[in-house]
Amino acid sequence: MKQLRNHLVGIDQGEINLFSDFQDGGDMWTGRGPRERRGTVRFSSRFRQPPAVHVSVSLWDVDTESHMRADLSTANITPEGCEIVFRTWGDSRVARIRVAWMAIGELPHADDWQLD
Repeated sequence: MKQLRNHLVGIDQGEINLFSDFQDGGDMWTGRGPRERRGTVRFSSRFRQPPAVHVSVSLWDVDTESHMRADLSTANITPEGCEIVFRTWGDSRVARIRVAWMAIGELPHADDWQLD
């Protein structure tokens, strides 16, 4: 559990189009086996510490002739941003993915001291 130590809590949210591979024959649409795509999110303001980040698929366009296999996660969460990671494998054919994200965390407080 993430515990917040002050009353300044920030919530930032948005969406990111990770890829659209059906138009140009990209590997998520034409490939087989393990495949991965990453997208970078920059928060609108800096958090005091790395926030909790929730991600969900807000659009997916997939081939119905093969099994749908997907893993959606985050990586490298910092106070300034994070990476969204989409993975698939086997014979799954993914044309495009859009991901919604929400970051919740403590904001800097005016009484915070920076000692060098």
